[in-house]
Amino acid sequence: MHIDLSGKHAVITGSTAGIGYAIAQGLVDAGAEVVITGRTQARVDDAISSLQEAHPRASISGVAADLGTAEGCQALIAAKPDTDILINNVGIFGPQDFFETDDDTWQQFFDVNVMSAVRLSRHYAKGMRDRDWGRIQFLSSESALNIPSEMVHYGMTKSAVQSISRGLAKVLAGTNVTVNAILPGPTRSEGVLEMIKQAADEAGISQQEMEARFVQENRPSSIIQRLATPEEVANMSVYAASPQASATTGAALKVEGGIVDSMA
Repeated sequence: MHIDLSGKHAVITGSTAGIGYAIAQGLVDAGAEVVITGRTQARVDDAISSLQEAHPRASISGVAADLGTAEGCQALIAAKPDTDILINNVGIFGPQDFFETDDDTWQQFFDVNVMSAVRLSRHYAKGMRDRDWGRIQFLSSESALNIPSEMVHYGMTKSAVQSISRGLAKVLAGTNVTVNAILPGPTRSEGVLEMIKQAADEAGISQQEMEARFVQENRPSSIIQRLATPEEVANMSVYAASPQASATTGAALKVEGGIVDSMA
C-alpha cells in the first residue's frame, strides 16, 4: 500500500518528541506538509531541524505554544488557521496515588489532555467540513479501557477523548471527514523511558531489565510482552490519515500489543 498525502497539511500537537514526532515523521514520509508544536521554541526548532535534515525538500514549520491553555490553542489557530489533518497528541501522564491527587492536578490533566483537543477540533473541523475532506485523530490509550489504579486521573482523560472522538465522528456524519481515536499501550516515548530509567536506577538493574519487569508487573496481559515503539504507533496514525482509510471513522484503533483482553 502506497500512502500519498502530497498537498495535504497536517498539524500534530505535542510533536517535538516521542509518538508525536514519529507521527510527524510518518506524515512527512507520505508527502504531507507538517506543523510541529511544542511548549518551547527551542524544542520546536530542534524537531524541525531533525526532520528537515532527513527530508530537505519537505515543508515543515512549527508553533511554540502551551496548548493546555485557551490562549495557547488560539495562538496555534492564529498561526495556522486551517489544516487537512489534525493529530491531537499533546498530553501529560504520571503515576500518583488517588488519595493524594488534588483538584489542581485533575484540572491540569483535563486541560492538557482533553481541552486542547476539544478547542482545536472545534476550530479545524469546521474548515474540514466545509471543504468536505479531513482527518482528525485523538491519541487516547489502552488506559482509557483498562484504567490504571496508579493513574486514575490520566485514565479518565483518555476515556474522555475516546468519547469525544466517537461523538465528533457522528457530528460529521455524511461528510468525507473521519474522526478516530488511536489507543497506544506503553510505548518507548521520551517520558516513559525517563520513568523506566529512574526506576531502573533505584532498583539497581539495567533499563532493559526494568522495561521487561514493567510490562510483566504492570501490563501482564500484553501479548507482545514489550513496550511498543513510537514508530509502530505512528504507522497506525499515518494509515488513519490516508485516503485509503476513508471508511474508518468513529473507531478506537488499538496499538497496545493486545493488553486489552477483548476482541472488540
